[in-house]
Amino acid sequence: MKLASLKHGRDGRLVVVSRDLSRYADAAAVAPTLLAALDDWAAAEPRLTEIADSLEAGRIVHAPFDQTKCASPLPRSPGWADGSAYVNHVALVRRARGAELPASFWTDPLMYRGGSDGFIAPRDPIQIGDTAWGVDLEAEVGVIVGDVPTGASASAAAAAIRLIVILNDVSFRNLIPGELAKGFGFLQGKGQTAFSPVAVTPDELGPAWDGAKLVLPLLSTLNGAARLRHGIEPRRRRRAGQTDRRGRCRLFVHRRTSLGRDHPAWRAEDAVPQLRRPRPHRDERPPRPLDLRRDRAGRDSFRMRPAFAAPSS
Repeated sequence: MKLASLKHGRDGRLVVVSRDLSRYADAAAVAPTLLAALDDWAAAEPRLTEIADSLEAGRIVHAPFDQTKCASPLPRSPGWADGSAYVNHVALVRRARGAELPASFWTDPLMYRGGSDGFIAPRDPIQIGDTAWGVDLEAEVGVIVGDVPTGASASAAAAAIRLIVILNDVSFRNLIPGELAKGFGFLQGKGQTAFSPVAVTPDELGPAWDGAKLVLPLLSTLNGAARLRHGIEPRRRRRAGQTDRRGRCRLFVHRRTSLGRDHPAWRAEDAVPQLRRPRPHRDERPPRPLDLRRDRAGRDSFRMRPAFAAPSS
């Protein structure tokens, strides 16, 4: 099942989206927003599934699905946690700002809580005050969970996963070193996060979902280069509707182009990249990888074409 939130008020309007991302059906009879559905997931999920089945069979009123009219699936969230599962990545980040990697990072992954009061819509521009901040994109996989008590076991935390998303975690690299030097964590150095137009239930991923994580490489390209992969992250207490990161991938491109910092190409538009099953790739091995693509759509902007679709038959 694929769920989306059309732009409406602060929390959007919940809709169910077809598997091919071409149509949607209103879900107001079940819950007005995705957050409301998550608060009573046991009751809402089967009813939303009925709508999804009827939509696929053409038995329900529907309309064309337009990603430009979508907010992030959760336009805002009770919480937002970011964890780094790749130690090599953390080492590179710290080296870039002249910091050593503590030995504890090999056994105690880095984690912080970010702002969740508002997320960027998938096709909306990334708002920055100055390109000198060093805007950077980060392609990541995340999960939306229900209530998770403090100290929950790995199996209990996995059972609380409701939906899976992809996202662009925006960072301002030139602000981060000075901010972290204060010893109090990220605030100004992180922009608003942008999510994919749809969030999917684990069953949409078939055998690629092992019950706790997505068993596929996350391939990310910028103008045909910079391919990376995703992983997993540790756990902590969560509330229903809270977003969480299941590992992260980063692209250290800082919008560097031959056009210079002042050129409009440094502005980031359509903030969420594309996640789809691609044509066979030279290093493809079963199961087939998901492809996270970021394509340039002209000399005056960078555009990301978001999707979360199954392979066409």
